[in-house]
Amino acid sequence: MRQILTLLLSTFALCMILSGSASAQDKNIVNLQAEVRVDYQYEGIDGEKVTDNTGFKGKYLNVILNGNISKSFSYSYRQRLNKAHSSQSFFDATDWIYLTYTPDDHWNFSAGKLVVGIGGYEYDRAPIDLYSCSEFWNNIPCYQFGVNAGYKFNESKDQLLFQVCQSPFRDVYGEDTYAYNFMWYGSHGWYNSIWSVNMIEYSTGKFINYIALGNNFRFGDFSLNLDFMNRATSHQTFLFKDCSVMGELSFSPAHWVNIFAKVTYDVNKTDRMADFCVLPGTELTMYGGGFEFFPLKKSKNLRFHANCFHSKGTNGNPDGTMLDKRTILDVGVKWKMNILSVPKKR
Repeated sequence: MRQILTLLLSTFALCMILSGSASAQDKNIVNLQAEVRVDYQYEGIDGEKVTDNTGFKGKYLNVILNGNISKSFSYSYRQRLNKAHSSQSFFDATDWIYLTYTPDDHWNFSAGKLVVGIGGYEYDRAPIDLYSCSEFWNNIPCYQFGVNAGYKFNESKDQLLFQVCQSPFRDVYGEDTYAYNFMWYGSHGWYNSIWSVNMIEYSTGKFINYIALGNNFRFGDFSLNLDFMNRATSHQTFLFKDCSVMGELSFSPAHWVNIFAKVTYDVNKTDRMADFCVLPGTELTMYGGGFEFFPLKKSKNLRFHANCFHSKGTNGNPDGTMLDKRTILDVGVKWKMNILSVPKKR
């Protein structure tokens, strides 16, 4: 509790300093927000209730701070207050904190703790807005320190991003391992994309390669996210032996409701211990759906949700999230609070 109060007071003080020192030339802006999600969850394995994972759950408590330091420099910060951190690093509970330099309408450069640049729409969405996810999603450490360089094409609104960051698997073989990520964000009306190719060290000098193809199709009130990810390393068949497929179909006939159905499939039929997210011997399918209700007319800052998912198959990880004959029923509420906003000075 002392750590949480210290963080909130420090964040508030930082906001006051930034807003008080802003000059008309700097055009500073500060936004401080908090978001919370609380659910009631039931988990069953083959019809038997899992007591330890059933009941009311405080899923997320996030503080978000972002704004502009000057015309070319901006910052973004998100701290997860309900996530533990080790005595060695307060940053364990920091999702991201980075500085961005934007010299013109095309280029941008960022440094700090970042989202690891892996493609796919399930991976790209905020965890607070997801309910049940693939085995890959549940095991990838997706926030690491590194640097980005991005380029935006004005004509098509497409963006390219190159990133060098710490390996998500650095805790296994040591700190001095890295990931090299190249991404394409496509924006073409009814079709959008988040594609990436990735070279990730799972041990010093040894790489696992990702091809992650995230695709979004929009037709009227319908939206379809379809992701395919292939993972491979040396001395194994490159395609389809170790991969994941995630698909979600959403229907939003009005601004206040969203109905969705989702299917995921994770498989690893290799005999090499290079994939620490979906272990060898895994073949799992999950399916289910639910709905979201937004009662506020002009905002989605309040959401009620309900969903149910079932998984079946074999997990090569005995401590994995997704298990055979597992059913999750989830009902909850999410709300977002705008705590402080300092507009640009004229």
